[in-house]
Amino acid sequence: MNNSKFLSGLSRRQALGQSGVALITAASSLATFTPEGAVAQNSHTISSSTSASRTFVLVHGAWHGGWCWKYVAQALQAKGHRVYTPSLTGNAERSHLLSGSINLDTHITDLVNLFKWEELENVCLVAHSYGGWPVAGALEQIHSQVSSLVLLDAFKPENGQKGMDYASEFSRKSLAEAMARGEVARKGPGASAFSIKPSEYAWIDSKLTLQPNGVALQPIVLSGARERVAKKTYIRVPHYPQPAFDAALAQCKSSGDWRTFEILDSGHDAMIDQPGKVTELILASA
Repeated sequence: MNNSKFLSGLSRRQALGQSGVALITAASSLATFTPEGAVAQNSHTISSSTSASRTFVLVHGAWHGGWCWKYVAQALQAKGHRVYTPSLTGNAERSHLLSGSINLDTHITDLVNLFKWEELENVCLVAHSYGGWPVAGALEQIHSQVSSLVLLDAFKPENGQKGMDYASEFSRKSLAEAMARGEVARKGPGASAFSIKPSEYAWIDSKLTLQPNGVALQPIVLSGARERVAKKTYIRVPHYPQPAFDAALAQCKSSGDWRTFEILDSGHDAMIDQPGKVTELILASA
């Protein structure tokens, strides 16, 4: 049963510093907690213990890199967890590898190889925005090593779809213009498109890099491995307009297999705008 009632809960300081067990549920008959500003969207009970060390892999979106998870990674590490924030080929510190040969398979392989070489097991895999594409593809190979999945304002592609079909008007236009000029990548919007926290704009703008065009042109091949992950959570940030995310949230809410939440007071980069809330929801979903 869906329930959009606002549930008051943990402050940012509590979310980052409290140990023990956090209990999150939308059933109003129980004593409940959600991070302040987050809305529980269904009646699943979510509990997590921060005492046991877990492994988290946090995957960024377009134009970003592992750097965007800085605050969340620090909060998780402070609780004793193992955290990986890979930058996909052509982005951030791997921007020197940008080329016309990068496609969706390249980014899928980035994640598969991380799991292989680091021998990762029992992972909570988190995807933001575009990250939903390579994560969905990687799960076809690493499904058995992932115990929980969190999609944070992320695409939830189905078999045969490609990124260009669901990109925003800005992204479609910039992609078409870049391709017409023979360029292999396109520039994204500035920080204000991703965040509502002006104090972070200079830092965000200094880190954003070109996004490879090829990743949006290759259809994804899926067999349903994503749906076989035992624990699945979708978190929507409604301040950011993206019909594909709204559709994904509605689909997850109706399926009964996903826990769903909204973070109301944040831009698309919720891991920067509201790291405490994002950290608490990730921990609760692991």
